[in-house]
Amino acid sequence: MKKLFKFFILLGIFSSIVYANGINRSIVKIYTVSKTPNYLEPWNSTIRRSSGSGSIISGNRILTNAHVVANQTFLEVKKYGDTKRYQAKVLFVSHDVDLALLEVKDKEFFKDTTPLPFGKLPNIQDKVTVYGYPMGGNTISVSTGIVSRIEHNIYVHSAKSFLSIQIDAAINPGNSGGPAISNGKLVGVVMQQIPRSQNIGYMVPVDIVRHFLEDVEDGRYDGFPQLGIYTEMLENPTQKEYFKLDKDEGGILVVDIIYNSPFKNVLKQYDIITAIDGHKIENDGTVKFRDNQYTKFKYYIDAHQYGDEVTLSVYRDGKKLNLKVKFKKHPEEQNFSFTKFEYDKMPTYFMVGGYVFVPLTENLLGKSRRPNLSLRYGATKFPKEDKQEIVLLLKVLASSLSRGDYGISFWKIDKVNGKSFKDFKEFYKIIMDSKDKYIVLEDDDGSKIIIDKQKALKIDNELLHRYSIKATKSDDLK
Repeated sequence: MKKLFKFFILLGIFSSIVYANGINRSIVKIYTVSKTPNYLEPWNSTIRRSSGSGSIISGNRILTNAHVVANQTFLEVKKYGDTKRYQAKVLFVSHDVDLALLEVKDKEFFKDTTPLPFGKLPNIQDKVTVYGYPMGGNTISVSTGIVSRIEHNIYVHSAKSFLSIQIDAAINPGNSGGPAISNGKLVGVVMQQIPRSQNIGYMVPVDIVRHFLEDVEDGRYDGFPQLGIYTEMLENPTQKEYFKLDKDEGGILVVDIIYNSPFKNVLKQYDIITAIDGHKIENDGTVKFRDNQYTKFKYYIDAHQYGDEVTLSVYRDGKKLNLKVKFKKHPEEQNFSFTKFEYDKMPTYFMVGGYVFVPLTENLLGKSRRPNLSLRYGATKFPKEDKQEIVLLLKVLASSLSRGDYGISFWKIDKVNGKSFKDFKEFYKIIMDSKDKYIVLEDDDGSKIIIDKQKALKIDNELLHRYSIKATKSDDLK
């Protein structure tokens, strides 16, 4: 009997070793060389080296975080138990939900590896094991924790809100992109941690991963559908009474609708959305996605792909309506904010006589040490059909022509030569096509900056040499 008992113990130990080695063979270390743009000097950039983690999934693909490979110029990967690095490239990337797929041309890389299968969204208190290559060593690291929360949170890489899983397993730089395993299956991708916290880390849930993989099956990445509406919660009983909503009914109030929203011709201002695809919206703007578990109402929007149809239950002037909308198939045509994060490209800019112009981006706001409260507030507003980008005079380089204007920076331009413009490219075209002697820049208060165009163009080459600038404009304007 004792011998039989020892046999089962040894069998269990052997099975655990085989199980662990099987997962280890799915784990990849990613070496990234990236070119990081300098948005305060948009012609400059720096080269940096970093590393992250990833996992091998079906189709000889590597799943990792978008921020691990953002702005990459050269990628290499190394699998567990091997010392050789293989060159890789980005196949698809979703900066919104911080996910990326890599491929390796040399199929020898995948020899003796095991693709990770996908599991289901874990439950609170489920045990998860995190695999990766964090700082502090060169070999694979394994840490274990439990699921603490499942709810919508801000993804640091994109500053957008999506479902996320909070775990208490140790997560450090280098863990990013590695898998979180439960019952032998991938249930999330390690994404971020809260600095100086006691083991509070976050991962991209497997549901979001599946959405990303289903999205790219047709060879292109479309992203997550957006409503294009501004909403408010309806918790106040007087508000409910005013908008003719029953006191026991929940919902969100439609305050504004962007000009290119898929709901533009369906919803009306002050409609109250009470359910999405039959899922009730509570007073605080949340929906139930499991028994006794709630998260933001957009959970049921995020579940859709572009091309899908969504059903909204709406109260309008006290009457209940069911409205159906099909999400547009080409999200790149939709711009739902004045600013956005840019990735994998150099900043757009052009210079005339030392006056440097740029579109306002989240990257630029993040790099500025100035409060720029009016710009930050303006960036939160919805764009309009005739105004889709904010254009700034970023800085003024010293020259004989720009004397007196050196201190001007982050100056928002409303008109050029009396003309309004839709975006940065139209602003650029007005200036370059103008036959006027002067370029007259004007802000929304009527203040003006005046540039002699011909004199400015004549000194451009001198300024390029003086300030070691490659060109007067970014490559995308050439």
